[in-house]
Amino acid sequence: MITHLIKTIKAGGALILPTETVYGLFAQALNEEAVNAVYRLKKRPRDKAMNLNVADFESILAFSKQQPAYLNKLYEAFLPGPLTIILKANAKTPYWINSGLKTVGFRLPSHPLTAEIIRATGPLIGPSANLSGSKSGKCFNDIVKAFDGKIDGYADDAYLTGKDSTILDLSSPKVSILRQGAITKEQLLAKVPELPF
Repeated sequence: MITHLIKTIKAGGALILPTETVYGLFAQALNEEAVNAVYRLKKRPRDKAMNLNVADFESILAFSKQQPAYLNKLYEAFLPGPLTIILKANAKTPYWINSGLKTVGFRLPSHPLTAEIIRATGPLIGPSANLSGSKSGKCFNDIVKAFDGKIDGYADDAYLTGKDSTILDLSSPKVSILRQGAITKEQLLAKVPELPF
């Protein structure tokens, strides 16, 4: 099954895949047409940027700049896992990913299947598998119905937490939580006390 899913992604297709939080709609981040197709499928406004789902710390460094000194410590403590971090984007970040913003979000899902696909294919976008404005994709059958056969491949997992990732903005001198999810401010500070909230 995984070989077929990897081939589908590499051919520019879109997949519904589990993460450790909710289902995501994944496609190759560096393929502009694949990204555009996901925007269309989700009916997502173009000014809503996409995150990069990456496999490792080096990939975060490859698409960002002016990283804070505590970034590696934060990575070691929480990633892969239900944390999205926002950093200043560098020139390698495609404009179709961050919608012209000066920042880019990074996610490292810890779900073994999805992590393996990212390692095999390179950076992927993976917004939650829902139509824009609807609740995050938690129920597999509802998701399949919502996209009405327009997705190129699926993988199910009945054991998701259903709780979104926490979004942590590290692009300014003061860090801020843009979305409270699975990881709390207290948990972040317990592991990385130098985080400047």
